[in-house]
Amino acid sequence: MKKILYLSHRIPYPPNKGDKIRSFNEIKYLSKRYKVDLITLADDPKDLKFKKNIEQYCRQVKVFPLNTKAAKIKGFFSLLTGHSISQGYFYSKAFQSFFNLWIKQQSYDALICFSSPMAEYVFKAPQNKKPAHTLIMDFCDLDSDKWRQYAQKLFFPFNLLYKLEAVRLLTFEKKINHEFDHSVFVSSVEAGLFKKYYPQAKRLDVVTNGVDHDYFNPELFSTGKKDNAMIIGFFGAMDYYANVDGALWFANHIWPLIKKQIPDALFFIVGSNPDPKLKALASDPSIQTTGFVEDIREYYHKTSVCVVPLRIARGVQNKVLEAMSMGKAIVSTSPAVQGIGVLDKPFISIEDDPKKFAACVVNHLLDEPGRNESGRKARKYIQTHYNWDANIQRLRI
Repeated sequence: MKKILYLSHRIPYPPNKGDKIRSFNEIKYLSKRYKVDLITLADDPKDLKFKKNIEQYCRQVKVFPLNTKAAKIKGFFSLLTGHSISQGYFYSKAFQSFFNLWIKQQSYDALICFSSPMAEYVFKAPQNKKPAHTLIMDFCDLDSDKWRQYAQKLFFPFNLLYKLEAVRLLTFEKKINHEFDHSVFVSSVEAGLFKKYYPQAKRLDVVTNGVDHDYFNPELFSTGKKDNAMIIGFFGAMDYYANVDGALWFANHIWPLIKKQIPDALFFIVGSNPDPKLKALASDPSIQTTGFVEDIREYYHKTSVCVVPLRIARGVQNKVLEAMSMGKAIVSTSPAVQGIGVLDKPFISIEDDPKKFAACVVNHLLDEPGRNESGRKARKYIQTHYNWDANIQRLRI
């Protein structure tokens, strides 16, 4: 069996947020066909206990805790020395030493870096030995463009800082593409965007996400409590800036319009580590912020309409795939679905104007047969196009 060394900026377990869902499923797939060694960081001390969960898929696992306060300082000094914040933030000397040791002790057929900051370990490794026969970078999304979008939403001085980070990180992404054998993106939109910023880009591959159709299966809950027809749900990690921005935009500009027409409607914000601004929304009894939930499927089951009001979005949104797999009617902004290929599909409503967005939600709430039919079509589409094994096998090891 071929041997693969996998570097990840965040421990791929539990698979409860976008990047961890993708990295976990990549490792799960690869473990069936290759010997996988994993070196990873844990930016949440509570995640250290999950080392044993990921070990069942890997030959060896090494997890290094990431002190986020120290990481911010390192990121700042990285910026001062002409590099990106991301390169310094996710860099650990202990991680580097272990990486150097493993590539010295054995020969790897492939090295997979999950997210661009992990390439820093490759570039700082001993130059007399290539870490693996094939170097693969899974960019997932184009992070530099995400920072560019952040810069457009924020005010001085953060807009200037984030704009600089976008420029520095794009320079680093170009270097990665030049040095690595394959550059992988989660969608053709992301790959095309990189090609736009860097016309000389080469060896670009698209490996889109999937969803576990058997796990996110509405039939598992068909005998449970019936959905409240007036529940609207927004799902995701609620300490992530794009999700916080989207939830606040929905609550402030769309939710009042819905409430005028359907006074007894409820809005659930479902996801871990909710930002204080989201917790404050609970002063309105019609808005509930759940925080971490044990089984997110139960909330999908309760929800009649899933909303994805993202104004900043890159790549493939797992929250959209999960909602589709659970057979839910969805109202989304266009940025949130640009990487999924459903812009022209009749089973998902796409609106960027608050009034039109609210009208779509109301229409779904008042039309149970129509929203159920949309949900059935969405699930069928997901089962056909978003299978993890079928998609990840496109990785060229």
